[in-house]
Amino acid sequence: MNKGLLVAASLLVVPATAQSQSLFEGGPSNPGFYIGAQGGLNWLLNSNNYNMDLGYAVGGVVGYDFVGPRVELETMFRSNNGTGTANFGNIFSNVRGRVEQLSVMANLLYDFLPGATITPYIGAGAGIAFADATINGCSLCSTQFAYQGIIGVGWNIDQNFRVNLDGRYYGTTNPPGYQNNNVTVMLGVSYKFAQPSAPPPPPPAAAPASPPSFMVFFDWDRANLSDQALTTIRQAAQAFRSKGNARITATGHTDTSGTEAYNMALSLRRANAVKDALVREGVPATAIAVIGRGEQGLMVQTGDGVREPQNRRVEIVVQ
Repeated sequence: MNKGLLVAASLLVVPATAQSQSLFEGGPSNPGFYIGAQGGLNWLLNSNNYNMDLGYAVGGVVGYDFVGPRVELETMFRSNNGTGTANFGNIFSNVRGRVEQLSVMANLLYDFLPGATITPYIGAGAGIAFADATINGCSLCSTQFAYQGIIGVGWNIDQNFRVNLDGRYYGTTNPPGYQNNNVTVMLGVSYKFAQPSAPPPPPPAAAPASPPSFMVFFDWDRANLSDQALTTIRQAAQAFRSKGNARITATGHTDTSGTEAYNMALSLRRANAVKDALVREGVPATAIAVIGRGEQGLMVQTGDGVREPQNRRVEIVVQ
């Protein structure tokens, strides 16, 4: 009979979560200490001529959540009124009275979906209980070994707050007057001190885009523009117009053949030739800066006196 009542009580707390898969997504998963309070209904099962009414249970817990397994220390007070047989000098009589009990339990529990919003769990506990010896005996004077089994479901509201609904069988070694078998349905709330998960770091900022640049190449010892160079200059002018308010820098270079003084002047002639072509394409002359670097800033490193085509150039930067 007791087993049947235990199964029935357990069924009261099994949630119909199969209908909503979304309930099992997106919960907390941080370990940490927690505290909680709980209360509910307690059935002290009838036995040995005791007919007990529906009672209540209230208590609190302190625990640690390992994310899955949980351990906690629980204190619970249970009280049930009822009718039972009392002994008055070997005269037995039915009396109306109360059975109270205070328990301190160490519980081990396991959350099946610790990272979910809805978390089914089971557990067991053992400890010590102080119970009334009989329905009309001394208060909490009988010290008993206490044990319990728990099945329930938790609702993780956020990283810190959780609501639990569970059913449990609770029993002790027998006091003198009755068999202490209880079925309890408990509603509780707990607060976990774990810090919320740190948000992922923001993605690294994109490197600033390099200003558009163009390259114009020249024949040896020349500053005149080829058809390919003019095409490149038209592209640079279009980039200038697309940017609106912009400036252009034209930097001339030479290879290492010839003297440094000659090459410096040649690099300026090349840069000015590019400037003149840009002006013909509609770029204001005031928006163009001209720089001559001669043999400095070689694209291809060479020795002195080397005719390297890649070094005979003007770099156009639009910014």
